[in-house]
Amino acid sequence: MISKPRYTPEEEDRMIDDAFQDVLKGYLASNHRKKVEIINRAYQFAREAHKGIRRRSGEPYILHPIAVAKIASQEIGLGSTSICASLLHDVVEDTDYTVEDIRNNFGDKIASIVDGLTKISGGLLGDQASIQAENFRKLLLTMAEDIRVILIKMADRLHNMRTLGSMAPHKQFKIAGETLYVYAPLAHRLGLYAIKTELEDLAFKYEHPQAYERVKSQIIASEEERNRLYTNFSAPIIKRLHEKGIEFEAVNRVKSVFSVWRKMELKQIPFEEVYDIYAMRIIFRCEPKIEVEKTICYDIYNTITSFYHPHPERTRDWIVNPKANGYQALHVTAMGPDGVWVEVQIRSERMDDIAERGFAAHWKYKNGEGEEEPELNNWIKTIQDILKNPEPNALDFLDTIKLNLFSSEIVVFTRDGDMLNLPKGSSVLDFAFNIHTNIGATCIAAKVNHKLVPLGHKLNSGDQVEILTSKTQTPKEEWANDMVTARGKTRLRSALKKQRHIIVENGRKIYRDFLVDNDLPASPEITSRIIRDLKARNREDLYYQLGANKIAFSEEYVKRIKSTPSLFTRIFGSLGGGKTPSNKELSRQKDEAEATKINTKEVYVLHRGNTSSESNFRLSDCCHPIPGDDVLGFIDDNGQVVIHDQTCPHAQRLKATRGSSIVATRWEEETSKDFLADIHVEGIDRIGILHQIIGIISQDMSFNMKRLNIESDNEVFRCDLTLLVNNAKIVVNLCDKLKKIDGVKIANRVS
Repeated sequence: MISKPRYTPEEEDRMIDDAFQDVLKGYLASNHRKKVEIINRAYQFAREAHKGIRRRSGEPYILHPIAVAKIASQEIGLGSTSICASLLHDVVEDTDYTVEDIRNNFGDKIASIVDGLTKISGGLLGDQASIQAENFRKLLLTMAEDIRVILIKMADRLHNMRTLGSMAPHKQFKIAGETLYVYAPLAHRLGLYAIKTELEDLAFKYEHPQAYERVKSQIIASEEERNRLYTNFSAPIIKRLHEKGIEFEAVNRVKSVFSVWRKMELKQIPFEEVYDIYAMRIIFRCEPKIEVEKTICYDIYNTITSFYHPHPERTRDWIVNPKANGYQALHVTAMGPDGVWVEVQIRSERMDDIAERGFAAHWKYKNGEGEEEPELNNWIKTIQDILKNPEPNALDFLDTIKLNLFSSEIVVFTRDGDMLNLPKGSSVLDFAFNIHTNIGATCIAAKVNHKLVPLGHKLNSGDQVEILTSKTQTPKEEWANDMVTARGKTRLRSALKKQRHIIVENGRKIYRDFLVDNDLPASPEITSRIIRDLKARNREDLYYQLGANKIAFSEEYVKRIKSTPSLFTRIFGSLGGGKTPSNKELSRQKDEAEATKINTKEVYVLHRGNTSSESNFRLSDCCHPIPGDDVLGFIDDNGQVVIHDQTCPHAQRLKATRGSSIVATRWEEETSKDFLADIHVEGIDRIGILHQIIGIISQDMSFNMKRLNIESDNEVFRCDLTLLVNNAKIVVNLCDKLKKIDGVKIANRVS
């Protein structure tokens, strides 16, 4: 229900004009370029568009976009483009005007921001989870396109929270919960500390009104005692800094109501035991250059510690290594004359501006236009990485975002005292892999604060960690379950891949020795038979299992494979005498034959015969090319042409290091010989989808399927299959058909 107006039309007009003039006054006092004309036009346009519309409180609606513009300009520090977009941000959503109307009147940039704000309008925690996730996804996507979109959205939310009292109680609770769940953490990550604090306090006020009033009254009641303690502590520091000629302001910073309550809840302590309710903040003036600021920060630190003993574990240097949201300051906690620990925050004016107003304040201190903010860009890249593979379930998606983006940071230390910032919930494994891949790959345990702990042990802020390693340790896939950092997991995957390569090479040697020791030829027929018999997925998997000692060749198996007449007739029938030549003898004969044929200056025509002895090439194990692929030939040490796909990384290395052994190739015109091709399919699981996939493969296109492996993880399925094909074009056609099946999202050939 909308309240009746409390003022006459004339009074309302004056109120609206005064509010807008307040926005203009603040803008003209800023260091932005003065574009008053376009701001005036945006104001008049918005005022006319919202004419006659009122908010739930009864006040003219235009006062809301004016207030948002004031927050964006004076509390966040944005310029004329953002002021115009703030004034116009509800026009497209609430009136008959379109984005095109905005574009025609105010240009592409303002129209683009208004469009972004319109797309993410409405609540994030709606009744339907899919809408909830989609709105949040749009919120993050638009932020990646233009950071001003999300900054204006934060200003919009802040004003809505400031005027939440006019809403019905159930609406208040819903909006407050949404603010605390999404907007306050987002403000924190953007570095908007003042806005984040106010959003938390306002949300707390409406979610827990009694607790809010109780804690607020306790803070007010303790004010006199806090001021006495602060004066006793700060007086000698202030006097000495004045004597040194440092220009500064000393502030008694009081913890917010929500922060005090949260600490009481987390630690289950009464108000009287929250000792860090206040802190001393010293904000000094100097040239905004980091070296000058560092010098003064450390000078002030030395002044403080000349009077009071610092806490040995509570000094935080955020100057050299800023927080992820750009925060810089030097923090020291010292024992005051009244026996109370007091935190002192030392900042320059530039640092304080950034600490309170976030990344937007960075723009004031850029050396030139277009300079990028690395912390902001890195965070946006993290957002984009998560958006590429969102959780299928909307609520899970939101939880993933909060876990990865909004988690609190902890500060831990190495054995030598070096500081490392990690997300809350990080384990010993996260710490080890963030230090170095090799340390993580060989870690067996750790000492945390000199106590032995396992690899999955969760770290707390202030912990000192010493990693224990062993040369015999190897990384394990299951370690990822105890890790939360993206860097740690990436380095673990890299270590596992390196380890697998070593095992595969060891298995390859075992396999070659097995063939030589048993006078078996290194033929595709023999290898394919062994892969099938030992239930390996492919040749690399066979080598891996041999190298990892997961499978072995028994005497019985050797006898069985040698007793297969049809197999050996195909391989040795043309050699005569019925005698099986040794592997070395076969290689020597083939080397002599090939050596006379290969001319690296000519194009080598690839001919695949009915048997390996009739083929004039060998397919590489690393990229598994098939006819139709762009390939090159490499003449190995045995004089045989080994075929690699042109994009194969190993082929790139060969071209750079063994160029004289590279030969240009082309496939023969026709081939009826089948080659193995691996296909990977992913999509949304449903009844009947596997039947459709198999139908296209075996019936529509008549492929011979050699292997099929399918697994489902909740709503998502993954399918890996191996087919016999005679050229690459057929595989492309198959993948195109599979992608047309309802639910299939990915269908690609795997090299």
